[in-house]
Amino acid sequence: MMNHNGMEIGIIVALDEKNGIGREGGLLCHLPNDLKHFKQVTSGHAVIMGRKTYESLPKGALPNRTNVVITSDAADNYPGCIVVRSVEEALTHCKEGEKVFIIGGGQLYRATLGLADRLYLTRIHHTFSDADTFFPEIDTGEWRLTQKESHEADDKHRYPYTFLTYTKK
Repeated sequence: MMNHNGMEIGIIVALDEKNGIGREGGLLCHLPNDLKHFKQVTSGHAVIMGRKTYESLPKGALPNRTNVVITSDAADNYPGCIVVRSVEEALTHCKEGEKVFIIGGGQLYRATLGLADRLYLTRIHHTFSDADTFFPEIDTGEWRLTQKESHEADDKHRYPYTFLTYTKK
């Protein structure tokens, strides 16, 4: 399903069993394969994020992607990024037919869940009691699971996790 000038809007997020997505401005845990998955899915496309998500990136703007930051801050605080004030304005900077990914944080996910065509979820099979940022509830009546790939915990991944792709019905 396409909307906004033939753009496909995807949301990509790692979340725990209770939809926790972050703690104190960072990720809940380090899952190297999730970071690889994120890079593989979003490379070559546009990524839209809020200010706090940008600030959590270890090296600033993500390479090989159009980085769009939604903030009321001055543009020069975000080298290598397009700075906008709203979701609608962010989408005007994305090309027709382009894949666009919403990469966080919590407020932006809540604001864009209704616009998304696809959800790329990494479900971490654990509940982090200190999570302070959450993904909104997903209405399973609106989404169809189209891909599922489960992974066990191992020496690099403390928790088991599953990559899930949902497409809007």
